[in-house]
Amino acid sequence: MTDDDDDDQFSVAGPERRSREEQEDQRERDALALNRRDVFRSGAMIAVGAALPGCGKREEPRPAPGAGSVAGAAAGSGKAAEPVLPTPPDIAAKAAAAEAVPGVELIELTIADLQERMKMGSDTAKSLVAKYRERIEALDRKGPMLRAVLELNPEADAIADQLDAERKAGKLRGPLHGIPILIKDNIDTGDKMTTTAGSLALEGSHAEKDAFVVGKLREAGAIILGKTNLSEWANFRGMASSSGWSGRGGQCRNPYALDRSPSGSSSGSGVAAAASLCAAAIGSETDGSIVSPSSANGLVGIKPTVGLVSRAGVVPLSASQDTLGPMARTVADAAAILTVIAGPDPADPVTSAPHKLRPTAPEDYTKYLDAKALAGARLGVPRKGFFGISRGVDGLMNAALTKLKELGAVLVDPAELPAPPELGPAELEVLSTEMGVYLTKYLAGRKADAHVHSLAEAVEFNRQNANRELAIFGQEYFEQAVPKKLTDKEYIEARAKCIKVTRDQLIDKVMNEHKLDAFVAATGGPAWLIDPVNGDSGTAVSASTLPAVSGYAHVTVPAGQFRGLPVGLSFFGRAYSEGKLISLAYSFEQGTKHRRPPRYLPTVEIV
Repeated sequence: MTDDDDDDQFSVAGPERRSREEQEDQRERDALALNRRDVFRSGAMIAVGAALPGCGKREEPRPAPGAGSVAGAAAGSGKAAEPVLPTPPDIAAKAAAAEAVPGVELIELTIADLQERMKMGSDTAKSLVAKYRERIEALDRKGPMLRAVLELNPEADAIADQLDAERKAGKLRGPLHGIPILIKDNIDTGDKMTTTAGSLALEGSHAEKDAFVVGKLREAGAIILGKTNLSEWANFRGMASSSGWSGRGGQCRNPYALDRSPSGSSSGSGVAAAASLCAAAIGSETDGSIVSPSSANGLVGIKPTVGLVSRAGVVPLSASQDTLGPMARTVADAAAILTVIAGPDPADPVTSAPHKLRPTAPEDYTKYLDAKALAGARLGVPRKGFFGISRGVDGLMNAALTKLKELGAVLVDPAELPAPPELGPAELEVLSTEMGVYLTKYLAGRKADAHVHSLAEAVEFNRQNANRELAIFGQEYFEQAVPKKLTDKEYIEARAKCIKVTRDQLIDKVMNEHKLDAFVAATGGPAWLIDPVNGDSGTAVSASTLPAVSGYAHVTVPAGQFRGLPVGLSFFGRAYSEGKLISLAYSFEQGTKHRRPPRYLPTVEIV
């Protein structure tokens, strides 16, 4: 690919240089680019260093249950950036109804806690499967109706029986032995479950074999409990999409306030892990789809360096940016899962491509769990595009920066990351082109039971089933991606620009200049309302784009709550810096303990 930093293909030339038709065409392209930025902010994308207005338009496909339909785990709220009034008695009573929900003893338990319960005999793998299944029935299908889980694994009991027999015989596969995990429904499983990316076009269709990561989880003794809901096709089908909405699953909802978005596209994974419907979950990210729902649901999310975790057997969007990662309630749990799923895969050559920073041997990421890691760590604080936008976020971030200093960190403040305005359109050109190529290739390999075997066929399927698939939003991005090729000049130049800007001109350059260990910033703002009239408003703050486009590592950890809505703190840095970022996130987590379980309130408490 060529490297052309002066490429200006997305700028608008003056009227004197164009015909009226050319001007109209450019207006359409500009509008499309803006709407795409809205989609990825909601899912979530923003050009770091520039505060772009979020204005995606989205709709709730089905009416939410009434305020009386609330059940869930009782818990206190975290310290908000502003004082809140006492919880009204009626809401408090509904939140307290959690004690009637099955499996209350599993709320907030870590992987280590679950292992201890199995060791002591108070639970077995099979009993854990049953209890999590009961919680899914009570909270996902009934009660608050979270709509986080699309389907359950009918073979989970048999798998649990086998793992229990192994335990009884003294054979333990590792820390994940017998641990129920949920995975996003764009990850292949070669079993009785389907893999659909949330689309009716793949409803009833089974993958040929397990994704590489699924195989690694099974080998480690994890139980794939089921598949989670998501923003359909990873939130890149059309304008005015809805984070957490899919044709199969409907609108997934935030457990902290049921009228709020769960963010996406790994919406169900985030909600399920937050609500203790599983021990932890696996999400995927192209730009924001792990870290944004993790932030919005009070979780730890790890978006690994592209090349650390295989994407083989995952419904693709972008070969340049796609990756899988853990979404968990603690840094320790996320690190344990990353240890299992990381590693080379011949079916995904990027996982073995030479890189000077790649670990030379498999890593145990739990060895980086150092509560004192922040002492002496040099952290860059980008301010432009992150502060002065949201009062609530500013309060939480200022408190976080104060705590980081108390824990011994050296703050380089500011350490700006001024992303140029052309980065957004360049990223979108890359994603659109790569989706058109790689999604068609993936669909061509699906079994005959799939309704579609190419992107073009998916477009036609949606037209034929518009009343179910297109009633909420369209498929403009699908339609425009169909003719694109990896040899297109626009794509080649856009990809070169993405690499040069995010790596050479920003992350690597600023880290070298200031001798930084990582950057810290708000992962995103509080979850926005699900608005069936105007659509998602999104959040004007997001840290996802630079690490996503560069392909570098990114970890988010709970930073507190604003009016009961979680907000995450991001640590991001160089390629293959997962160990360092995990240590910093763990140190902050242990020094703050901001994680709070959800209360399934109908709406936020009034201040």
